[in-house]
Amino acid sequence: MERREFVKSMSSIGVFALVNSDYNIALQRISDFPLIKPKCLKAGDKVAIVAPATNVADPDDLRKAREVCNHYKLQPVFSNLLFEGSGYRTKSRIERANELNKFFEDKNINAIFCIRGGYGSSEILNLLDYELIRDNPKVFTGYSDITAIHIAIQKYSRLVTFHSPVLLSSFTEFSANSFEKTIFYKEPIGVLKNPNQKSGIREQFPVRTIKSGTAKGKLTGGNLSIISSLMGTPFEIDTQDKILFLEDVAEEPFRIDRMLNQLRLAGKFEKAKGIVFGFCNDCTIKTSPPTWDLQLGDVLDKYFSSLPIPSFYGLMFGHTNEQLTLPYSIEAILDADAGTLLINEAATI
Repeated sequence: MERREFVKSMSSIGVFALVNSDYNIALQRISDFPLIKPKCLKAGDKVAIVAPATNVADPDDLRKAREVCNHYKLQPVFSNLLFEGSGYRTKSRIERANELNKFFEDKNINAIFCIRGGYGSSEILNLLDYELIRDNPKVFTGYSDITAIHIAIQKYSRLVTFHSPVLLSSFTEFSANSFEKTIFYKEPIGVLKNPNQKSGIREQFPVRTIKSGTAKGKLTGGNLSIISSLMGTPFEIDTQDKILFLEDVAEEPFRIDRMLNQLRLAGKFEKAKGIVFGFCNDCTIKTSPPTWDLQLGDVLDKYFSSLPIPSFYGLMFGHTNEQLTLPYSIEAILDADAGTLLINEAATI
């Protein structure tokens, strides 16, 4: 049976496809293919609006999605699952996977934007058709729970995707400009850095060097909780010679510690070329008495300061209002002293 037909047959009956050795072999074969980039977007392009994790049905939220598309002069094509299908918040994994596959296959769709993250993306990873995705490269954007899909596509489709705001994000001027520069232009992206703003004498968006130095490598990463949850699966993150970017939100320091320790024990840090941990909103001690007596900065220093690679904390991406768009698999130069990423190539063609 052809691999694509196998995936469709597994999807139709809800079988965990990865138990099939033919499927595993096919995935490994695709992972050896050269990297491909999607076409940049332009005014008038059709964009599929999807919710591969938690569904969004609130008409006011759908208005926000249209607002983003209107700003960039794109034509939104809303997923049918936003309005129908099983469940109110969480559609079945087969429904979500099939719709994502369908939008990648659709020649009339130029990009796929996730309307939100939430929960559930990892459930569909074994039901996605990675060869179909590779054969139909297009811009795919999102963050948070969508990290699972980014990591899987990076590994098995070898397509550049984008850790970016979802359509329900605030899309400040800073975020909107970074989003546009990354996916609407073929020019090198340039320096990614925080907004230069002060409140009195203090920086509003400070960065902190953990381990001084510079490093070059292709970008990978995303939400720490999701990356941790994929360990030990076929979709485990590959950090070999990569610049690893991590972020999370509202996690107590002891939980961050636990997840970082898991990655440490798996050898993910020693394989990386450099590490940037994004600004972590509300990642403070909340329990009383505290479960753990280390603050977030203590935890990050504990894991990163002794590594022989540069690292820094505080870059604005992920769960922040001011949000940079980061392209997966594109080479970047990390400067831990400046708190920047330099990207000397375009992420699209």
